[in-house]
Amino acid sequence: MNAETPQDIEVGYQFGATGIGLVRTEHMFFGPERLVEMRRFILADSQVSRISALNKIRDYQCEDFEHILKLSGDRPTIIRLLDPPLHEFLPHSQEEKVNVANQLDVTVPVLEQYIGQLEEVNPMLGHRGCRLAITYPELYVMQVEAIIGSAIKLKQQGVDTKPEIMIPLVSTVAEFEILKQQIIECIDRLQNEADVSIPYLIGTMIETPRACLIADQLAKTCDFFSFGTNDLTQLTYGFSRDDAGKFINQYTEQGILEIDPFQTIDIDGVGALIKLAVQQAKEVNPQLKIGVCGELGGDSKSIAYFNQLSIDYVSCSPFRVPGALLSTAQSEVEGGRINV
Repeated sequence: MNAETPQDIEVGYQFGATGIGLVRTEHMFFGPERLVEMRRFILADSQVSRISALNKIRDYQCEDFEHILKLSGDRPTIIRLLDPPLHEFLPHSQEEKVNVANQLDVTVPVLEQYIGQLEEVNPMLGHRGCRLAITYPELYVMQVEAIIGSAIKLKQQGVDTKPEIMIPLVSTVAEFEILKQQIIECIDRLQNEADVSIPYLIGTMIETPRACLIADQLAKTCDFFSFGTNDLTQLTYGFSRDDAGKFINQYTEQGILEIDPFQTIDIDGVGALIKLAVQQAKEVNPQLKIGVCGELGGDSKSIAYFNQLSIDYVSCSPFRVPGALLSTAQSEVEGGRINV
């Protein structure tokens, strides 16, 4: 299931989910106090100020991950590191700008200058996901410290956990390997300091066509794949998911498209990319765990297709878990083995 709040996690497990396939950490940054510290980090004019803000954010993240990992216990919990562009955390209206400027003790013109530097013409294709961590490595290090630090604390209390760390929007092997090495160094340091060993995996979200095409190369260094079907569909079609509603209905009514590809797998396009990626990846790493998240993870027709590809699990919102379980049960009749 996709979940990050205690309420959603409890609902998902009550419905029969076997683990968490996607924890979206960006949702944790928008509480009022957290948002102030995130903005302090973004607008910091010195490394000292930046680290101070990160330390406070890490404390909040530790609270979040401790709750999540404790609720999941020894069930797999895949945590996606920060994905959206930084400008999403900054104010937009003039009233918000005035309030934020006062909170951060800067002038409105200075704040607007920072905002202008971070604004992008097409943020979906811009400075987000793993690209953020290449330019701001301390961001992902902070999150990993919070994840593994929480797992260590729980281990010391007798609670076993299975954190799995997912790097988003990878398009090259070099991106993944650079960040993986930073993550491993961070985890090794924490485990040595605590004299505690935590089982963990490091994988990537496959959500760009290029990642699908080099899946065999990524499979050599990844512990798992999770297909992010929302972004993969957007990038394959060149459709914006947020804007496609203006024409998708007409496309299906006129027979241009048989289905809405954001709701049901497009077998000839997005599905073909996923099939190619799975085949290539399994050839070089037969033990690679492969899953699917996004809207398609809860769609019955899509699940039937993923079953044909021997996908290991699908992840959907907690309230779609019962329907997904029905679909996977049908897949089992047909020889499948997909988890939810």
